Amino acid sequence: MTSDKDDARRISSSLLDPRVIDPRQELVRHDDVSEEELLQIIRVLTAIRTWREAEQKLSFESRSHMKLNDTDMKALRYIIASMNADVAVTAGALSEHLHISTASTTKLLDRLERAGHVERHAHPSDRRAVVISITEETHREVRRTMGVQHARRFEVARNLPPEEREVVIRFLNGLAESIAAPID
Repeated sequence: MTSDKDDARRISSSLLDPRVIDPRQELVRHDDVSEEELLQIIRVLTAIRTWREAEQKLSFESRSHMKLNDTDMKALRYIIASMNADVAVTAGALSEHLHISTASTTKLLDRLERAGHVERHAHPSDRRAVVISITEETHREVRRTMGVQHARRFEVARNLPPEEREVVIRFLNGLAESIAAPID
């Protein structure tokens, strides 16, 4: 007799196997691939899930540590990238990048400023505009967490031969397109 834990582990590990999730092949046709190919495809999907779970865990830990939500983190990364490119960040540009309203951007900036993550300064050439910058302490913390992780991902990609990078690019773009496609 198996335990609940064993059953849960067995089912969890098979959630990407079309033989388990779609045995009648109503959605996923798999009778035209060999057992070896099927297992390899499942390993690819499992690797994607493993990476996604690791990335979500890291993102959650970073946000929790800095007491920020996902939009806050996106805003900080955008501000840092803009500052690194010597581009002044305005509330309008941030609103455009985040795809949120100007009112939501104002609330976001108020929250980040109160928490000591950003500062607002007079725009050097437009008296009506305000430039947003990240505080030095927050910049250091983002570099220490998200920056280090980005550098690690970059190294993994750098270590692939160019032709393998092209395969990965094609695969990930195809995956993104499949997810973005409307469901009938």
